[in-house]
Formats: sequence, structure tokens, C-alpha cells
Amino acid sequence: MTEKATFGAGCFWGVEAAFRQLPGVTRTRVGYAGGHTEDPSYEEVCTDTTGHAEAVEVTYDPEQLTYDQLLDAFWAKHDPTQLNRQGWDVGTQYRSAIFFHSPEQEETARQSLARRQAHTSGRIVTEIVPASEFYEAEDYHQQYLEKRGQATCHTGLRVAGAR
Repeated sequence: MTEKATFGAGCFWGVEAAFRQLPGVTRTRVGYAGGHTEDPSYEEVCTDTTGHAEAVEVTYDPEQLTYDQLLDAFWAKHDPTQLNRQGWDVGTQYRSAIFFHSPEQEETARQSLARRQAHTSGRIVTEIVPASEFYEAEDYHQQYLEKRGQATCHTGLRVAGAR
């Protein structure tokens, strides 16, 4: 039995690549979450008017990988103190977000955020909100870095524990 987790952590290309490296992840999809526009295109999301975040939906085997471990990877992959941006990417579509799929995920995410905040100098601005409709991004965005032989985006951050 697999479970889903959804995260927004800036540009979805590098985030997806990092999650795909974790043992226990069975599938990833990049797309758009948390907005008000139905079935948006990449171009629409880039206008910063749809309310969506670039997000990664992770399907994983909880017998091999815990939700807490996914959260650790999420925190390591981006700077959660940057509001509506990651590096040079600016706009609400690049916000830091955890889209929870169950009350257990919500509680685990809130506890993880509290632990992380205790060891972070800036204020963490990550939103923790219920997962809503996930709209898969265009095919050319799926496994974008992998298709190009790259392991990470310009942020240079890597996931601890990745293969």
C-alpha cells in the first residue's frame, strides 16, 4: 500500500529530482496545487495570478520511508524562510508549502515545522494546508532534470540520505 505527500518548495524540477532519489519513493509528479484556477497551464501559473504553487506529488511506500523522512528531505531542499520565492525565482508559485492528505500528516508536518524552527534563525514561512486538487504539469516538466542528465537546480541544495 502506498501513500501520497505533496510539497511546494520553489521550482519543482529540483524538488522532484531530490525526492525521486529517496528509497521508498515509487512515483513523483510535478504540477500545480493550492490555487483557484482549474487545470492551469505552466504559462498561467507563471503569471502569479492562479494562486497555485509549483508542487511535487510524491507516492511512497510507508514501510520503506516515513512521512517524517519526506519532511526532512523537504526542509533540506529549500529555504523555508523565504516568502514567495526561492533564490532568483520570485512569486507565490514558488512558496514553501506542505499540502497534507490526512490529519496525521497535518500533525506530523506541524511538529516537524516546530522542530525545524527551533534550529532556524529566520522565521519559517511554510504554509501547512489541506491538499486540494493537484493538476499535473505538462509532460516536458516531468523528470525535467533527469531527462537532461542533471541532479539539481541552481540552488545547489541536495537531499541528505539520497542515493
